[in-house]
Amino acid sequence: MYPTDLEETQWQVIKKILNLQARKRKYDLREIWNAIFYLVKTGCQWRMLPSHFAPWELVYYYYRKWSSLGEFDLLLNNLREKVRVKNGQNPEASVGIMDSQSVRWGDNRSLNGIDGNKKERHQTACHR
Repeated sequence: MYPTDLEETQWQVIKKILNLQARKRKYDLREIWNAIFYLVKTGCQWRMLPSHFAPWELVYYYYRKWSSLGEFDLLLNNLREKVRVKNGQNPEASVGIMDSQSVRWGDNRSLNGIDGNKKERHQTACHR
C-alpha cells in the first residue's frame, strides 16, 4: 500500500535475522514493521499513524522493545555484512574515518579555539 511496505523477500530476511517466532497474533509483525518504516520515512507523530496499521501504542511498544534489545543494530550489522560480501569486500570494514568537527571528544569545553570560517580566536560558551 505504501512505498515503505516490506516486500515478502525483505520480510523473510528480517524474520530470519531476528529469529522472529511465528505464532498467532492479532496483528502480524510484518505490519508492525511496515508501520515503523512508515513512521521513520514520513516523520509523522505516533498518534497520527494511519488507522489501517496496528494501534500506535502497540507499534510503539514493539519499537521500544526492539530498540532496547538492540534488534535494529543487529539487523543493520547483519545486512551491512551481507552487502559487503555481495560486493566482494570483507564482511567487516578495515578502516573507519571520523571527522573531528562532528565528533565531540573528551572535555573540550575548556579549550580555546579558532573559528575556521571567521579566522579569529574565540572562547567556548562556558568561558565567556
